[in-house]
Amino acid sequence: MQHGKRGPAFWILGAFFCLFVLFLYGPTLTILILSFQGPSGGLTFPMNGVSLHWFKNLFEKQMVGDFAGSFQRSMALGAATMVVTVIASFSAGLAFRFSRFRGSGIIFYLAIASLIVPSILISLGIGLLFRVLGWDPAWYSSAFGAHLTWTLPFGLLIMFAVFNRFDRRYEEAARDLGATSWQTIRHVVVPILLPSLIGVGLFGFTLSYDEFARSLYTAGTFNTLPLEIYGMTTNVTTPVLYALGTVTTMISLVVIALALGAAAWLGRRNRRRLGG
Repeated sequence: MQHGKRGPAFWILGAFFCLFVLFLYGPTLTILILSFQGPSGGLTFPMNGVSLHWFKNLFEKQMVGDFAGSFQRSMALGAATMVVTVIASFSAGLAFRFSRFRGSGIIFYLAIASLIVPSILISLGIGLLFRVLGWDPAWYSSAFGAHLTWTLPFGLLIMFAVFNRFDRRYEEAARDLGATSWQTIRHVVVPILLPSLIGVGLFGFTLSYDEFARSLYTAGTFNTLPLEIYGMTTNVTTPVLYALGTVTTMISLVVIALALGAAAWLGRRNRRRLGG
């Protein structure tokens, strides 16, 4: 009897998976390669030299575009969205777990309803609302609210799933030892759920950082980074645009790596504590 023999189906599925991965990451890899063009390089292959010229040019004053400003706005907006998403999702998880108050089902479905509404309609609606009220849309107000309609539903769904698996005996043990409700949450619940809270925060930051549709009509005068990149595609004709894409992609990967590393470290620490 032969063991481990791979039939035609394995190779067909393997080839399909390779094509799928190439479809996902091929464009990003192309931008990464073209960002290292020489000073006289263009936007297409073949490459004309290899250098870091366009990365240096990225940090110089540009004739069009505001790289530094849009990047700072996206980082600040992503950080604010992350903090509010984590706090609101954790609080909602506690509220829905301890008591099924009247109207809780309606509130839950209203909270996640924005996931099925096209993002461009939400952006347009919030932008129009601000103008009707006489307020100027801005990245720190209307865009912030629009991004929360995207990140909060994901945070809620994650925290509800996490709380459903949470062992309440840890809380009961803390109360038996004389801990108050606040002390139980602070010293027992939060440390155990901290890896999950980091995951919710990562979700909130990354979804906000690269959100385009919900920023289109809500960012106001000053663009966020996705809007700036989109606007520059018709003006910038050098690989500096690819260099910007490479830098922002690397920043996103660094943030994800740090969050995953922190979650893994906290998970091991909690397991050691519980095991001890």
